[in-house]
Amino acid sequence: MTVVPDEHLMTLICDNCGDTTTGTACVLPDAEVVWTLVAEHGWSGSPFATGPHRCPRCSLPGLDVGGDTVGQGGQPGGGVLGVDHLDDVAVVTAAGDIDADAADELRSALRQAVDVCGHVVVDLTRVHLIDAAGLGLLVRAHRDARERGAVLCLAAPSRFIRTVLHTMRLDGLFPIFASPQEALRRLSPGGAGELAAVVAGPEPRGLSPAVMTDASSR
Repeated sequence: MTVVPDEHLMTLICDNCGDTTTGTACVLPDAEVVWTLVAEHGWSGSPFATGPHRCPRCSLPGLDVGGDTVGQGGQPGGGVLGVDHLDDVAVVTAAGDIDADAADELRSALRQAVDVCGHVVVDLTRVHLIDAAGLGLLVRAHRDARERGAVLCLAAPSRFIRTVLHTMRLDGLFPIFASPQEALRRLSPGGAGELAAVVAGPEPRGLSPAVMTDASSR
């Protein structure tokens, strides 16, 4: 265990240098999920209490923990498998972990998708983990799409990703669909009207500083 629970507090221990940080217990029903503690303090690593985790200093490029895999099911790394343009909708297919390591590739794909097509579907079928950097990119892409009168949707997020979105109060920001096919159907000329309110939807509220800093600085 790299997280030591103590009633309403949790202590996160860096597996590289042993540094610690303590915060209130997460609001998630599963006590083994420490996503909020990791995100709010700028740490990297697993969203689960079993680790591994790294403090901000040890998360810098070039510093690694042997055998570190941070995704559900131990899937290291991540990226964009492709961007498909279907009429006026772009489908961005991601895989693995959407984290700081995959940020540049995903940022480029989202910008291309918004600029070329307007409406965007982010296919999360193969995504295991999303961290604060990834959430920030999605928030920024949502804003860019909305400024162009378009919609950015999330398709097939895992149960864990849905929990993260709910915890960070982002589940009401993005239209979320069970599959890319369902998202495309709703974004088609016959179904886009149902999503009209999303274009003028609310700004994200109550986000952790890590997410808001990433979203506003890109």
